[in-house]
Amino acid sequence: MGGVIDYLMIAAYFVPMLAAGYWGYRRATTAEDFLVAGRRLGPVMYSGTLSATTLGGASTVGGVALGYQFGLSGMWLAAMIGLGAAALSLLFASRLANLGIVSFSDVLELRYQPSAGLFGAIVMGVYEVMVVVTQVLAIGTLFSVVLGVSPILAIALAGGAVLLYSVAGGMWAISLTDIIQFVVMTVGIFFLLLPLTISRAGGLGAMREELPGSYFDITAIGGQTILAYFLAFFLGIMIGQETWQRVFTARSGGVARWGGLITGAYCVAYALAGALVGSAARIILPNLENPDNAFAEVATTVLPVGVRGLVLAAALAAVMSTASACLMAASTVFANGVYAHFFAGRETAGIALNRVFMLIVGGVAFVLAIIVGDVVGALTVAFALLVSATFVPVVGALYWRRATGAGALAAMAAGSAVAVGFIFAQGIHSSAAIIYGLLASLVAFVAVSLITLRPSSEKLAAWERRMKEPAAAEEEIHAPR
Repeated sequence: MGGVIDYLMIAAYFVPMLAAGYWGYRRATTAEDFLVAGRRLGPVMYSGTLSATTLGGASTVGGVALGYQFGLSGMWLAAMIGLGAAALSLLFASRLANLGIVSFSDVLELRYQPSAGLFGAIVMGVYEVMVVVTQVLAIGTLFSVVLGVSPILAIALAGGAVLLYSVAGGMWAISLTDIIQFVVMTVGIFFLLLPLTISRAGGLGAMREELPGSYFDITAIGGQTILAYFLAFFLGIMIGQETWQRVFTARSGGVARWGGLITGAYCVAYALAGALVGSAARIILPNLENPDNAFAEVATTVLPVGVRGLVLAAALAAVMSTASACLMAASTVFANGVYAHFFAGRETAGIALNRVFMLIVGGVAFVLAIIVGDVVGALTVAFALLVSATFVPVVGALYWRRATGAGALAAMAAGSAVAVGFIFAQGIHSSAAIIYGLLASLVAFVAVSLITLRPSSEKLAAWERRMKEPAAAEEEIHAPR
């Protein structure tokens, strides 16, 4: 009987998800509605949807697993994601929200030249597809454990639900489902799993006595690992289309800035909660063969009937929110940053075309989730290429007036080449790939920008005006490039 109640709790969670898809379908009447929710989100909804987007399976299931292995220092993965969201809000958010764009590649195209936008769109699209694949796999794993079905059927059920409400309602539906998922995550993790797990472990005092001292050392996971998380997650979140697209939904630069700072604080608290749950799980279930199962196992062991279903739904919510965000991000850059700009001759693809690209991206991601083995490795490579190729040109676009299109292309080419070279030489988990890729990108960017013709003063003035004034004339930014 208990299992049936838990199943009903999880099934009930899907009802508002699909309802949100229908609501978004009715509300999305323009491409701007579909892609960026009409740029009308206020601080509460913006903070909730950004938090749900940034905290996915790695932050939730993976964060508990790291806590099980390392204690409090297991919080660094999710904490770096939160700190990256805060840095994005402080450094980029106001400028990005004012630009009135829909895609990451628009920044590179408008500030530099079309070829830079195309290069960036391809790199970003591949990265986002790989993130979708990892989230689909996480959804399938959770569903297969909870329902006892095959992973392929689990991927079809849960992944199909994500694809359905995302394709139907676009960003309005995704934003509404993110808010629901944010509430479920908050209640499930902070108010249920965290206190009940710590209580079952005997309280914080007992945990200090029974666990090794390293479990309460914030740096025990190792400086190299913390650096790797910084390079991949902190920098990656700052330039990811999935987070930028949330910035584009804010109704003002102020909402984007302050809402992002709130998100950063929430993510750090969420990271600490996951690490504490994992640490308590080490006492409750000391002999787990696979730490990745710590979340599901401790939830099954500690939580009462019904509550267990809600907490598992919270984990599912974290994964689904990131999956839908990255699905939308990948389809947006391919439909708008690649197809519409370079093959259809227009700025933004219509709703129907965006839906077609979302179906294609979803289908590719589901197939890859079924047939690809080392998805984590593929995601690591995608992160390395994304950060190495695009971080420096993006910062330059927003802050360096002397930057040129030739410099941006040189930076992306050099960063990509060096990152790939180190990956082949040292393996896919090499931190050196991002470190030296970033360094090569910076050197090439500065050197080539300084020896090539600087942008016209008119184009720079129009670009800077647009970053500061949301109502800046649209035609000014499209001066000859």
